[in-house]
Amino acid sequence: MRIGFIGLGLMGEPMSSNIIKKLENEVLVFDIDPEKVKRMESIGAIGAKSIKEIGEKADVVISMVPKSEHVQSVYNELLEVAKENQIFIDMSTIDPGVSAQLAKSVKLKGASMLDAPVVKSVPAAVAGVLGIYVGGDEETYKSVKFILDCMGNNIIHLGDNGSGLVMKLCHNTLVSQIQNGVNEMITLSQKSGIPTEDFIKAISYGGGQNFYLDGKGKAIMDNNFATAFSVENMHKDVHLTGKLSNELGLNLPGVKNVQSVYDEAINRGYGKEDFCATIKVVRD
Repeated sequence: MRIGFIGLGLMGEPMSSNIIKKLENEVLVFDIDPEKVKRMESIGAIGAKSIKEIGEKADVVISMVPKSEHVQSVYNELLEVAKENQIFIDMSTIDPGVSAQLAKSVKLKGASMLDAPVVKSVPAAVAGVLGIYVGGDEETYKSVKFILDCMGNNIIHLGDNGSGLVMKLCHNTLVSQIQNGVNEMITLSQKSGIPTEDFIKAISYGGGQNFYLDGKGKAIMDNNFATAFSVENMHKDVHLTGKLSNELGLNLPGVKNVQSVYDEAINRGYGKEDFCATIKVVRD
């Protein structure tokens, strides 16, 4: 089984590296940046010259690109060469409706598609311990789980095409709301004269303790917004969640609130910073 990987960004590069290191299968890679392809060739990958070449040569094609429009562009090329029994795994975080529609187009070619977005950030991608949420045919999922196991250690199949993406949006939007609560209460406590170190310690005594306070508290104190997961990526996700909730006829005030916080962060030019940089919107 030959594996193809499209998209060698911050997450895609370590994810594909783990496949290369852990499996004996041939792995073809493609990115619009040829230097990234060369780096992967240095560890044993086979560089491809185009998306179409990946589609023509690989039995399983994995994609990891930023947005819905990028996935659609990739699949415009892949569908031209898609063949029967081929498997496509898109690990990007995009609109679930777009993904489900692409899956229908793939099925018309006699092939199968899974959506398999990931949670956690770059260090987890490097370590191969991502969480992976899978939507699509369960038997197809089982047939490629050994590949997903190279990239993650918590993998769950959630239902039909698009289900993995719905879960990813639920996860990330919940994270955005938890982080915003952390940001607001740190700001309130600071304005009231409570040192942030004491705030973090006091919260740990009760039910308010959470991963994002423990993990981002020191970074906030140090004004260190080095990116693990960017404001612009979270901005994309909370707006996809807003679109989904509107389609389902839901009024979710918390979603609307974080949308406005992330809109302002983007307007202020914080897009490339870590998502905890949104504290600057809250406190200023």
